[in-house]
Amino acid sequence: MTDATFEEGREAPLNLGAEDADDLEVISTLTQDAVFPVTEMTWRASERRFGLLLNRFRWEDKDAAARRGRAFERVQSLLVFDSVLSVASQGIDRGDKDTILSLMSVDFEAGEDGAGEVLLTLAGDGAIRLSVEAIEVTLKDVTRPYQAPSGQAPHHPE
Repeated sequence: MTDATFEEGREAPLNLGAEDADDLEVISTLTQDAVFPVTEMTWRASERRFGLLLNRFRWEDKDAAARRGRAFERVQSLLVFDSVLSVASQGIDRGDKDTILSLMSVDFEAGEDGAGEVLLTLAGDGAIRLSVEAIEVTLKDVTRPYQAPSGQAPHHPE
C-alpha cells in the first residue's frame, strides 16, 4: 500500500477557514507570493468584510510538480476577512489601476477579547492593516489551477 498523492485529489479546490492565529498561519503560508491587481481589493464597510481576489502559487503542489517534472501552478482564490472594523493601508497607490501587488505574509496582533489587527505585508513597503473583532478568514480557490506564467516557483534568498 502506498500513500495517497496530491494528484489523486488534484481537482479539489482549497476551501479553508481560520478562526485563530494558528489557523491564520496556515492561510499565510498558502497565500505567500500571491499576486493581485490593486483593483481586486474590496472593502465593504456595511458588511464588515474585506476581500482580495488573488492569483496564488499552489505551494501545496510544489513538491509533487517538481518530483514529476510538471509545470508549477497558480490558482485564483478569494481571501476574505469578516468582522472587520476598519481598513488602513500604506505604500499602495490605489489610483494606479495597473499596480500589481504581491502578498508576503498574513499576521495577527492580538488585542483584547479576541479582537486585534490582521497585517497583510506586501512586497516592497506596502501593507494593509485590518482592525478585526475576531479572526474570521476564508481562503477559497475559485478557478482551476493554471500553469504559472513564470514557469518558476517563487524563491526567497536567505
